[in-house]
Amino acid sequence: MHIALNAWFWDQPYTGSGQYLRGLVRALWWLRQNESPYADLRLTLIAPQRSQPLQDVPAGVQTRYLKTGEGQIGKVLFEQRAFPKAVGAVKADIAHVPYWAAPLSSPARLVVTIHDVIPLSLPIYQGGLGGRLYFGLVRASAQGVAHIITDSEFSKGEIVQHIGVPAEMVTAIPLAVSERFHPRLGAERDAEVRRKYNLPDSYALYLGGFDLRKNLRALIAAYTYVGPSVGDEYPLVLAGAPPKRWGTARFPDLPAEIAARSELGQWIRWIGAVDEADKPALYRMARLFVMPSRYEGFGLGALEAMACGTPVVAAEASALPEVVGDAAYLVPPHDSRALGGAIIAVLIQDDLHASLQNLGLARASNFSWERTARQTYAIYERVLAG
Repeated sequence: MHIALNAWFWDQPYTGSGQYLRGLVRALWWLRQNESPYADLRLTLIAPQRSQPLQDVPAGVQTRYLKTGEGQIGKVLFEQRAFPKAVGAVKADIAHVPYWAAPLSSPARLVVTIHDVIPLSLPIYQGGLGGRLYFGLVRASAQGVAHIITDSEFSKGEIVQHIGVPAEMVTAIPLAVSERFHPRLGAERDAEVRRKYNLPDSYALYLGGFDLRKNLRALIAAYTYVGPSVGDEYPLVLAGAPPKRWGTARFPDLPAEIAARSELGQWIRWIGAVDEADKPALYRMARLFVMPSRYEGFGLGALEAMACGTPVVAAEASALPEVVGDAAYLVPPHDSRALGGAIIAVLIQDDLHASLQNLGLARASNFSWERTARQTYAIYERVLAG
């Protein structure tokens, strides 16, 4: 079985699509090398030709580089013309596009991974005319593939609803996290990371984006309840790369909203973008991690926090309950008072904190890239037999 994979995001390992591609390929290749049922597996990464060849490719995985243009037009030409042409040249049995951008035609059977359909569920995320045209294209291409993989049953329902494909054509296969996310491994760097970001001794952590669906307004409002009670002991650390411009339709002006509540400034700290290598330490040292998002196709941050032994407070919305199960404190995404109460409870109640910590570690152990790879390989077999 020869699988050709679109490797556009391989050299962007800290994007969601890059993490998925690398985790899947490495786990598939491990199975190929260690278990006889997978011995006939061949993998070819088809990538745009850039200044440097792909790094950290497992030995034995083939690579093929294609010249492509720059910007969004170059990306579309790679996806729609160069990639399928290369699939035919290497004589692959299946072409797997590990993000939402399948070609309209292909010489091999197509499998596409659609992590979420945010631009279709929340049209504000489509952007201008160019964005709407692009998502019109990828929506049309998704209707002609042999099978769609997604990250959660929630996203499967969204795909069926918004793209209009039959449910039996879509399979939910959960993601996993790197072994770096661990309660002890790498902890020798924690003190260094604390100094690097000037972190307080104890804190509640939010780590992620600041766009509208992340629901940070609810979290800021929740700290009007948390702050007077325990804010001095447990300030809220907001971590993540800020947008280029606040105060747009997609990025509410959160700094202004905090400034308008003058008392909040003493309990909320911005630390900006965080290096990927530092994220496990940031999770480990936090008293809790909070994820109030209204819409997630999976919710990788919650899984990363649980794997590090950090209790999670999350919104009971989209795919988050599916990921955390009974291992997190879930609250309605629209209820800031309930969110504040949940944060206070986990911060100050040691028995609740310990229970969520243990439940989270157990829950996180159920997710692995090996499991993801096995289930993905089963889809490849199903597509070839179909």
